[in-house]
Amino acid sequence: MLAGAELFCAVCVKTLVMNTPLLTELPYRADSAVLFETIADNPWAVFLDSGRHQPGQSRYDIMAAQPYIRLVTRGQMTEVHADGGALSRDDPFALLRRYLEIDPALSRSAGGLPFGGGAIGYFGYDLARRIEHLPSRATAGERVPDMAVGIYDWAVVVDHLEQRSWLVGQGRDPETDIKWNALVARFSNPGAERARAPFRVTSNVTCSHTRESYGRVFRRIRQYIHDGDCYQVNLAQRFQAEASGDPWLAYQALRVLNPAPYAAYLSTPYAQILSSSPERFLHVEHGGVETKPIKGTRPRAGHARLDAELAEALRVSEKDRAENLMIVDLLRNDLSKHCELGSVKVPRLFDVESYATVHHLVSTVTGRLRPGHDAVDLLRGAFPGGSITGAPKLRAMEIIDEVERFRRGVYCGAIGYIGFDGGMDTNIAIRTLTFSHDSIRFWAGGGIVADSTEDAEYQETFDKAAALLRLLQQCAAEQQAGA
Repeated sequence: MLAGAELFCAVCVKTLVMNTPLLTELPYRADSAVLFETIADNPWAVFLDSGRHQPGQSRYDIMAAQPYIRLVTRGQMTEVHADGGALSRDDPFALLRRYLEIDPALSRSAGGLPFGGGAIGYFGYDLARRIEHLPSRATAGERVPDMAVGIYDWAVVVDHLEQRSWLVGQGRDPETDIKWNALVARFSNPGAERARAPFRVTSNVTCSHTRESYGRVFRRIRQYIHDGDCYQVNLAQRFQAEASGDPWLAYQALRVLNPAPYAAYLSTPYAQILSSSPERFLHVEHGGVETKPIKGTRPRAGHARLDAELAEALRVSEKDRAENLMIVDLLRNDLSKHCELGSVKVPRLFDVESYATVHHLVSTVTGRLRPGHDAVDLLRGAFPGGSITGAPKLRAMEIIDEVERFRRGVYCGAIGYIGFDGGMDTNIAIRTLTFSHDSIRFWAGGGIVADSTEDAEYQETFDKAAALLRLLQQCAAEQQAGA
C-alpha cells in the first residue's frame, strides 16, 4: 500500500507520461439510455442525463465507467483508490483537487464539448460536516459514503442540439489508449438490451413524519423564526420502501415519468443513485459561474387553463418571491467568496419553469471566478446549496439536524462533474432516490418562512414527491402482478 504522498507522486508521473487527448465521433442516438446500457453493469458507471427537457437546458448527456481514481469519504476519512489504496484525513475537497490536477489549458481541447474527462460523482449533504461544525442528533440511517467520486479518463458526450456523439479522453490513464478501439466499437454498435431482474417495491412506503409530527416540527421552526433565530428553514420528509431488482430499470422508468434537465444515474459499490433534479447548483465554464436556485412551487393541473392560473399565481406570489429572494441573497454571498469583486449579478429573477408534476420559481445568479480560484473552491465555498438549507445557512442546518429524524445522505447534496479543464456542472440532489441494502429512499421538503402555513407546506412535500411516489407505486404494481 502506498502512503498518500507516494501515491500522489505516482499519479503525477503517470499524468506527465500519458497525456494525449483523444476524440472519436460516434453514431448519434436520440436516446442516450441505449448507449449507457452497454456500460450500465461496469464498475462505477455514471450517466449525467439532460432529460431532453427543453432547448437550452438539455443539450448534453455524459456517461462513463471504470474510473482510474476513486475518492470515497466517510466521516473524517477518505479512501483514495489509485494504483493501490490509501486513507487520508485531509479535506476531501483538497484531495479532489490534488488528484484531479485541473489544467485550464485543456479548455476546448475536446472538440468544444463541455466535458473531456475528470471527476464525476456525488457530494452528499452530510459532507458539510467537513466544512462546518454541526450537531449530531439525527440518525445516520442512509449508510452510504458522504462523498463518492470517480476520476474518469474517458467519457461519451452526446450533443442533442447538433445530434452528434463523441468518445473523448485525455490519455492520463495508460489503459485508455489500450482499450480505445474497443470502446469505439462498443458504443458504435450497442446491441440489444440485456436481460435484467425487474425492479420491484416489496413493501408499503413509509414516511419519517405523520401529519401530527410534521405539524409539531413545523410549529417549532415557526417559533425559531418568530424569535429572530433564523429567517427560513428547509424541512424535509423521508420516504422509504423495501425493494429488489435492477435499479437501472427503475431509473429508465423515472426519466419517462419525470424528465429533468439535471438528472443522473450513478452506480457505485455502495448505492445506486436515481436523480431527476430540476435544479442547477453550480456551473463553471471558462471562469464564468452560474447558479439557478429554486424557491416556490405549485402543482401542475390536468387542465390547460387551470395549469396556467397556477403558474401565474406562483409568479406573482409575494410570499414565494420573498422566499426566493432570501436564497438569491444567500447565494450571492456564497459566490462572492471566490468570484471577482463586482462580478456577481442576478440577470434573471423570479422566472417560472414548468416540469412534469410542478411549476417552480427560479432565479439565476452569475459571477466570474477570481484569478487563483477554481471550481473546487467554489463548490466547497457554497456547499451545501442555500436553496435546500435556509437562511442564515449555518443556523438553518443546525435546526435541520435537530428536527429531522435522519441525516439526509445524498439528498440535498450535489451530483455532477468537474472536468480536467476546470469546467463544472452540478445539480442540487432533489427528486433523488437512493437504493442500497434492499431499500429505496427519497426525501421531499420545502422552505418554512414567517408566513408559511402548515397545511400548504405539508402538501407541498407531496406535490414534489408525486413523480417518485408514482414510480414506487408502478414498481409495487409490477411486484403484485408477478406474485
